[in-house]
Amino acid sequence: MPRHCDQRPGPGLVPGGTPAPGTGGPAARAGRRGDRGQVALEYIGFVPILLFVALCGIQLGWIAYVHEQADTAARTAARVEARKGSGGAAAGRAAVRGGLTADVAISKSDDAVTATVTIPINAIVPGLSVEPARATAVMPNDDPTGARP
Repeated sequence: MPRHCDQRPGPGLVPGGTPAPGTGGPAARAGRRGDRGQVALEYIGFVPILLFVALCGIQLGWIAYVHEQADTAARTAARVEARKGSGGAAAGRAAVRGGLTADVAISKSDDAVTATVTIPINAIVPGLSVEPARATAVMPNDDPTGARP
């Protein structure tokens, strides 16, 4: 009589499908219980790392946003001061979105108007010290004599 595949015992089984002695009994199952919860513990240990990486990503985005705001404020302040002769500092502060405070400094020469904007950056990551965002824009002075049509 030929042997079929389904008649062969699997690993740890004797013919008939019962566990072989010492391979699948209660003692073997009890030994496997020691691994229960290991994945949960590994996950709990990894969560702080994931949170730190997420905070670092948010911090980098915030730094980039504040630098963009400083650049926009500097260009606005220099343009308004070059075209109108005054009001550049106020225009630079108004160009910054709410929640940010900009320090705007204007310097003029006969040829150009220079606006320098400094905005402090708040640290989201604990213990991180971030330098303030600084941006400078130079625009040609439209009328160095100050006469307006």
